Amino acid sequence: MTSPSIASTVTTHVTGVSSSASPIKGVLFDLDGTLADTAPDLITALNLSLKEFGYPQHSIESMRSVASHGSLALVSAAEPSLTDDKKIQIQQRLLHHYHHINGDNTAIFDGIDAVLSLLDSKHIPYGVVTNKAARFARPLLDSLKLTQRMRTIVSGDSTLKSKPHTAPMWLAAQQMGCAPHTILYLGDAERDLIAAKNANMIGAVALWGYISQDDFPNNWPAKHYFEAGKSFEKWLNEQL
Repeated sequence: MTSPSIASTVTTHVTGVSSSASPIKGVLFDLDGTLADTAPDLITALNLSLKEFGYPQHSIESMRSVASHGSLALVSAAEPSLTDDKKIQIQQRLLHHYHHINGDNTAIFDGIDAVLSLLDSKHIPYGVVTNKAARFARPLLDSLKLTQRMRTIVSGDSTLKSKPHTAPMWLAAQQMGCAPHTILYLGDAERDLIAAKNANMIGAVALWGYISQDDFPNNWPAKHYFEAGKSFEKWLNEQL
């Protein structure tokens, strides 16, 4: 979760930012750390794999900020001194365990369901662009009962390049039937905002996401910053 110091710094940084000149016609979300709190399942899978190899366990809170960066990043953060080959071995077991527990302890972040209901009521299409592989992303969205509500789901292996490349962003825009400059993209990692900027989308930061003390979201190429799902819903309602 974002520390108060990060949130307050960024909020001050963007005070007075006006809404985009282009009306919002679509909304895209990053998945891990933005739409859903997947850290409990990811870190449980990490600990199961570490246990198999005789390494110590890690708490969810100590590893939460890494959860947006993928399975190999989790392994590297847990055991940074291991060889690359050993990290990959542990990563493969992490993915094995995650396949079986994916969605068990994952929930949509507070306030986000209200955002989705608002978009539904306004007939604004929305979806997900994630670097998570489809074999994990789609079952997870199924378990959250979101698949049928979304116009597009673009995973890390849906295109040849993943975020921060623009390919998945443009694919999502095409599937939603929206011009990129009319789409707001919400994410919690720098690569999300770089991808949004390069795709000519309106970038916004989910400050409730997996942002660490070493991140500097106020330096990311974003138009808007939101401390909570509720504040995002309030702002979005004013724009639509």
